[in-house]
Amino acid sequence: MLVDSHCHLDRLDLAQHDGSLDAALQAARDRGVGHFLCIGVSADNAGAVKAVAERYADVDCSVGIHPLDLKPGEAPALQWLLDELDHPRVVAIGETGLDYHYEPEAAEVQQASFRLHLEAAKITGKPVIIHTRGARADTLDLLRDAQLPQAGVLHCFTEDWDMAKAALDMGYYISLSGIVTFRNADALRDVARQVPADRLLVETDSPYLAPIPHRGKPNLPQYVREVAEFLALVRGESYEQLAEQTTANFKRLFPLAHL
Repeated sequence: MLVDSHCHLDRLDLAQHDGSLDAALQAARDRGVGHFLCIGVSADNAGAVKAVAERYADVDCSVGIHPLDLKPGEAPALQWLLDELDHPRVVAIGETGLDYHYEPEAAEVQQASFRLHLEAAKITGKPVIIHTRGARADTLDLLRDAQLPQAGVLHCFTEDWDMAKAALDMGYYISLSGIVTFRNADALRDVARQVPADRLLVETDSPYLAPIPHRGKPNLPQYVREVAEFLALVRGESYEQLAEQTTANFKRLFPLAHL
């Protein structure tokens, strides 16, 4: 069984499945995907991801505010986060983090928001799902300051091995998406070979970043199979071994998930 550890089920392009989320999830199940983590990115979609998780027994969700979804100059309220996290299908916090690639001018408010998410993680014990781009040093510094015993995952990882190792040393997991299949992703494939087997997750980040051979098309949860098969090849493992290991890793990182 595979787990799509990071997908945006409320944002999928469902044209391939005649507009049906039921059909899209069944297509993934038919390819061996047994569980889905639907990711929150804003205050506006917190209700939507919880509704999806309530509807399907094999879907859990997270709640948080993506650094690029923050309101200008305004971090979320800690109490809002805690209230939203108090739900049986919400098994993680995020996605949260820092993105200076697109909004370097928002560094201060992004950091304030990230700190609030990490504080909520301390209070609730739920793991964090981290987005980081163009903010390597600040991301690692804030994670070190937080010292979360339950840690979390750096999702859709695209940084180098030095950052991966620093995060791994703090107890974090590394999740790889379809980007690892891209022609110009040699450095990321080097990271993929080195991540310890018990700290690796796979994801689609659908509807974004479809893997080869679907690149340029809307991504779907069913394509996590391509990511896993490619990673198994890169790491010199069987697909079955990688699927079993990454599913076990998901269960360990997200113990509240309904697998």
